[in-house]
Amino acid sequence: MTKRDCVIVGGGPAGLTAAIYLARFCRSLTVIDADEGRLAMIPLSHNHPGFPKGIAGCDLLDRMRAQAREYGAEVTSGRVTALAGKVDGFTVTTEDGTVLTARTVLLATGVVNRRPPLADDVHADAVARGLLRYCPICDGFEQQDKRIGVLGADSHGMAEALFLRGYSKHLTMLTLIETDLDAGERAQLKGAGITLEERPLAGLTFAPPGEDESGGVRVSLQDGGQLTLDTLYPALGSETRNTLGLMLGTEVAEGACFVTDDSQRTSVAGIYAAGDAIEGLDQISVATGTGAKAAVAIHNDLRERDGQTAD
Repeated sequence: MTKRDCVIVGGGPAGLTAAIYLARFCRSLTVIDADEGRLAMIPLSHNHPGFPKGIAGCDLLDRMRAQAREYGAEVTSGRVTALAGKVDGFTVTTEDGTVLTARTVLLATGVVNRRPPLADDVHADAVARGLLRYCPICDGFEQQDKRIGVLGADSHGMAEALFLRGYSKHLTMLTLIETDLDAGERAQLKGAGITLEERPLAGLTFAPPGEDESGGVRVSLQDGGQLTLDTLYPALGSETRNTLGLMLGTEVAEGACFVTDDSQRTSVAGIYAAGDAIEGLDQISVATGTGAKAAVAIHNDLRERDGQTAD
């Protein structure tokens, strides 16, 4: 088997940025992507630099894949199921039984949003039409003066609702099961003019495609009550895809994100991490930055290992 300088697990903005850099460093590499990244869900990103009219997540990924391939990177679809070995001799196994060997591995595996109870096709359609949203930093600007719901009546949901309050005065916090807020937090919400709906959610329906999407989110409550919103932000947290790193014993913070140094090295020599799988702001621009840092560290670490740096 040909040993690659690097195998990158995850083809989102972090992984593909690293691939572009490493390919331009004349490094041999393969990107393996399970096609489950969150960027592909974004209908139109308006805050990514260089695209004043916005760009769809899928279009940005297509451009980045093409750029990486232009310089010789191999970008493939697949799911990595096992990671073993040590620096200069890692083995990466995919779901179809393919085994790759690599000197280094970059984990750009991202996170998975916890979703409200919806069928996959309903969820995908609602996200595509902007009725369901996951990033107020990304698209709060477009929600000015709209009726906004935040699903998750705890401190995390409260922080998201308070952030969105800067865009609209029509905010309602919802809960799936029960409210987990103390008296001080409730007072803060009241002072901000945010409605706290304590009746648990019973169901969500969305306006059919083609209808006026204003008021397109219909919320059913367990006592039979109904609410109408323009958009809904689930604030239910996320799960870090850290299983592969844990196979090698990489350090993670609070059982979740990979712990890295300033150059994206994990606690295991030869294993690096970038993007949303590390602690920090989950933004495309931040992911690309950590991907670039990881690629430079990988290249320089290999140069040092091969005696190609000054003493």
